[in-house]
Amino acid sequence: MQMTTRLIAVLALCCLALPAAAQDKVRILLDWFVNPDHAALVIAKQRGLFEKQGLDVELIAPADPNAPPKLVAAGQADYALSYQPTLQMLAAEGLPLVRVGVLVAQPLNSLVALEDSPVKTIADFKGRKIGFSVSGFEEAVLGAMLESAGLTLKDVTLVNINFALTTALMSRQVDGVIGAFRNFELNDLELNKAKGRIWLVEKHGVPAYDELIILAKRETVDAARTKKLLAALAEATAWLTANPAEAWASFSKYGKDLDNDLNRLAWKDTVPLLAADPSALDRARYATFADFLVKRGLIKQAPPLDSYLREIR
Repeated sequence: MQMTTRLIAVLALCCLALPAAAQDKVRILLDWFVNPDHAALVIAKQRGLFEKQGLDVELIAPADPNAPPKLVAAGQADYALSYQPTLQMLAAEGLPLVRVGVLVAQPLNSLVALEDSPVKTIADFKGRKIGFSVSGFEEAVLGAMLESAGLTLKDVTLVNINFALTTALMSRQVDGVIGAFRNFELNDLELNKAKGRIWLVEKHGVPAYDELIILAKRETVDAARTKKLLAALAEATAWLTANPAEAWASFSKYGKDLDNDLNRLAWKDTVPLLAADPSALDRARYATFADFLVKRGLIKQAPPLDSYLREIR
């Protein structure tokens, strides 16, 4: 009896001396600097939800927003945030990328003009200037929107404003901007004592698409680890959706530049847009948008869906 007691005590001490199970290190490249679009990632990290799944997640803001998908394709990070149109164009170029999850499962892109401008309808842009930041895709989207109102790109003057959307509008450099995120630019205008008039891309000739998605390298994607990642994001989204004020208080402390008026306003508009199920996949949406990209001349041929879509359940 005494030996048994001593043996139990020794075993207990040995267990205490064992190191905790190693966390699986995961590097995620963001699409841009940290902002409310990344709410689920930040909250999952802050609340220990990644650790709960055995993951040690590092969120990395890129120096070049165009680089993350290519870095993941080259095996230099585990995941990258990007956009459905970007993925489909890169897949058509042959990059070995697969979509494994989603953070925002609807477009954020929009066409915006000042409310007090003469532009009241899309047709009113005829003969006017429209600012853009990303050549190719934004021109294709704008072209479809203009066609929904009986115009073409030849009916407007395009001006490259290099992401200075609010400034270009406020200074009357342009009459409208394409590429405005509906959860940011309208709030930015409001902070500058102005109001914007908005046209949503998916309601004016452009098929709906996923705005913010999670990519991995096709040959090395770890389904088991990705499932854990998505489970943590789902739990984070459920919590922050139910507790938006508390979640904002936590999120705003993640970085020194996050607690500002623009992010505070954008937070309220972003939370309802977050994907409740980060693992959800609408294959028909990708097929339809691939056809749109072909029609608009952005890709020559749509690659097979299975070559760049991976459903993780």
